[in-house]
Amino acid sequence: MVMYELIKGGEATAASKPNNELSNAVAAADNALLSPHEDDIETGVRNATNTSQEKEEAPAARGSRLVSLDVFRGLTVALMIFVDYAGAFLPAINHSPWNGITLADVVMPFFLFIVGVALALTYKRVSSKAIATKKAVLRAMKLFIVGLIVQGGFFHGVHNLTYGVDILRIRWMGILQRIAVAYLLAAICEIWLKNDDDDSDVYSGYSLIRRYRFQLLVSLILTTIYMVLLYGSYVPDWEYQIPVAGSKTKSFSVKCGVRGDIGPACNAVGMIDRQVLGIQHLYQRPMYERTKQCSINSPASGPLPSDAPPWCQAPFDPEGLLSSVMAIVTCLIGLQFGHAIIHFKGHKNRIIQWMIPSIFLLVFAFLLDFGFGMHMNKALYTLSYTCFTTGVAGILFTGLYVLVDVCGCRKPTLAVEWLGMHALMIYILIGCNILPVFIQGFYWREPKNNVVSSLI
Repeated sequence: MVMYELIKGGEATAASKPNNELSNAVAAADNALLSPHEDDIETGVRNATNTSQEKEEAPAARGSRLVSLDVFRGLTVALMIFVDYAGAFLPAINHSPWNGITLADVVMPFFLFIVGVALALTYKRVSSKAIATKKAVLRAMKLFIVGLIVQGGFFHGVHNLTYGVDILRIRWMGILQRIAVAYLLAAICEIWLKNDDDDSDVYSGYSLIRRYRFQLLVSLILTTIYMVLLYGSYVPDWEYQIPVAGSKTKSFSVKCGVRGDIGPACNAVGMIDRQVLGIQHLYQRPMYERTKQCSINSPASGPLPSDAPPWCQAPFDPEGLLSSVMAIVTCLIGLQFGHAIIHFKGHKNRIIQWMIPSIFLLVFAFLLDFGFGMHMNKALYTLSYTCFTTGVAGILFTGLYVLVDVCGCRKPTLAVEWLGMHALMIYILIGCNILPVFIQGFYWREPKNNVVSSLI
């Protein structure tokens, strides 16, 4: 993995050769989305117009690496693995059934946040906006396709050696697909909506806001669209079917006819996904099946209560279309944190530029939640949830920056740093159960006699 170069004086190289194999696509997506590297940082210094000061700074800065990016990413991967496997035994850290936030609920926003930070380094200088846009589109497409394969239903999970998916029921959206969409929109904003004329015009937080005001405007527009649709869309009554014993199905009817409802049954997020994607293409195990209305073992999964409402078994995608709008905003906020790395070279200035917005986001999140009743909700990706998770991400990133980049305490973080350098590959192999499914393919006499079954 090529090191993060905060200042690069060399010439950008050509794009890497495309490869259609899944493993190479994953590796390419890993490099593209999660690791700014030498081939991607186009500095536009191909001519001989560099000033003497630039020539003096480049050798000193060459090889500089922002280790805290790797550590933050690795810590997020470690957290993901922990909550995925421990969540079944400790429901308190598993995803919140609906309103509220738990340890597992910060994993996705942390990934989106750090993708945004890395994008600022990747597109620090863009010599050709058209070429950079083409690369961004291709990388997003690769990641989206990988997401369809590993999260669209092609693999049938642990304890099931079969594979294959009915195109009529494939899950179109997922974690990797959401990251791909957020990456693409944030990359386009970074490529096209900034002024590359002069870097010296950024000397304070206010000047940083002015320089990237159009990107912030995009964030504001996306947030406004989300809020208008979430609280203004009319949600009609709807029906769904689930398979039962044999080849039969059972139908349920859900009564809504409301606007602005943010409960599990009648929210605009689910309504838009059902109408645009189709209910058969949504995630079949909704998180609200662990609510008190739907599980006698809440917050853990369990049998339905006798008086369970009809929506308890309805498909719902936590990575749906409308909720992904705020995921893009999370990535754009991370992008602004990355700009502080580019324009402020002193540790103190960077820390100030990170801590002030982080604290503001946290305060604003609690104000929305407790003051205006806009509760933190991962499934809906509410505004308060967005502000809280990005605020926490900003503070954590600042702390890691102080620990490893300022104080130089790298030995305690070497393991998570390695995880961060291979974050996407580890997520696909472990988080998406690809490695366990592969291992359990080797069994003794009967499929149930395998290493995975004996451990899980």
